[in-house]
Amino acid sequence: MSALERDLADYLQLRRSLGHELAEARWLLPGLVAYLDAHGSPTVTIQAALTWAQQSPTGQVTTVGPRRMTAARGFARYLAGIYPGTEIPPSGLMPHRQRWRQPFIYSTADIEALMNKARRLASSPLRAATYETLIGLLASGGLRIGEAIKLDRSDVDWSGNVLLIRESKFGKSRLVPLHSTAIQALSAYAALRDELDPRPKEPSFFMSLTHKRLCYTVVSQTFRKLVNNAGIGTGAPSAPRLHDLRHTFAVRTLLSWYRTEEDVQAKIPSLSTYLGHREPASTYWYLSAAPELLALAAARQHTGWTAARS
Repeated sequence: MSALERDLADYLQLRRSLGHELAEARWLLPGLVAYLDAHGSPTVTIQAALTWAQQSPTGQVTTVGPRRMTAARGFARYLAGIYPGTEIPPSGLMPHRQRWRQPFIYSTADIEALMNKARRLASSPLRAATYETLIGLLASGGLRIGEAIKLDRSDVDWSGNVLLIRESKFGKSRLVPLHSTAIQALSAYAALRDELDPRPKEPSFFMSLTHKRLCYTVVSQTFRKLVNNAGIGTGAPSAPRLHDLRHTFAVRTLLSWYRTEEDVQAKIPSLSTYLGHREPASTYWYLSAAPELLALAAARQHTGWTAARS
């Protein structure tokens, strides 16, 4: 084991002890150490880090370069306390260009059309009711599709109008209050499901044709067919996706708050909790998801500046 390999092991152990997951650093940095050892460099320099980060087996520019540089910068900060000749690569040397996909925001008419197409699925009454109710729940509750599929019968609190979302993304569980009309729709579906399958073998709330829990792949394919049959999103910059129902819920909630002159900054943390985001910063992303929402946010900010100056 070389000196730099020992230094890397110590660095990763230190960062883990501070609570960092270091998934990318653990994967990327051995390559940097191997490069430095191969070129006889005792520590990180800006030129060595840049050359290593720009390496590509295909010769094409990829997104891994900026991620390599971020990992190298953190390791260099650590080594600077050990080796005087260490150079810390400056931030922005290889800017990360994140590929941001603009979400498709469904209109009320779009959602009604989707549910209407689902209602007409001819394979069975259960399948038709399952997809109509599932789409309605995603649109009205802002759930992730994985959360909806994972729902069990016992996760619905009928008296409290609340869903229990168990160990979703980031391992977090949360309670999701629903409007009474959404609970009524779930209740109607549950009654039909129990009538058609009175002795279920699985506890799942939504039932497939095979009387098992829904499969994401099948749901995604069926949803795509419903979108195409309804003619939704024709000519849109981004094709409508299943997950965009969740984006639509968030954008509509924020639009409603702006239009009714609510204190959006104060309420965003509650929306973040409702959606199961790890931090409010993830919820602020939606402010740029719809031009109308961005315009309202800018107008609110301009009004605040004007009032402060007067």
